[in-house]
Amino acid sequence: MVIPDKNYFRIGEVGRILGVEPYVVRYWESEFKTVRPVRTRSDQRLYRRKDVEQLLEIKALLYEEMFTIAGARKRLASSNKGEEPSPSANGRLADIKKGLKEIREIIS
Repeated sequence: MVIPDKNYFRIGEVGRILGVEPYVVRYWESEFKTVRPVRTRSDQRLYRRKDVEQLLEIKALLYEEMFTIAGARKRLASSNKGEEPSPSANGRLADIKKGLKEIREIIS
């Protein structure tokens, strides 16, 4: 599935990208602590791009590879240990700034 080119997604958009209902996304959020959406003032969930990528990986583990929730959790934990180093501070600040602008557009 192709993720649209933006940094933040509402739960309905995430459900459409994943091909699951929003309640499934909320359940996975409760089971996998690496998925932590940002909350707006009105308490709406805004999922970051990395959250959506993580959810796509979770879906593949559960639906295609037939892992249990616990098994998928273990697999993700072991694969996250070998992650590449995070981007530089300037790159992170630019991403944060872009994300904040998108949030401002969404709530205004």
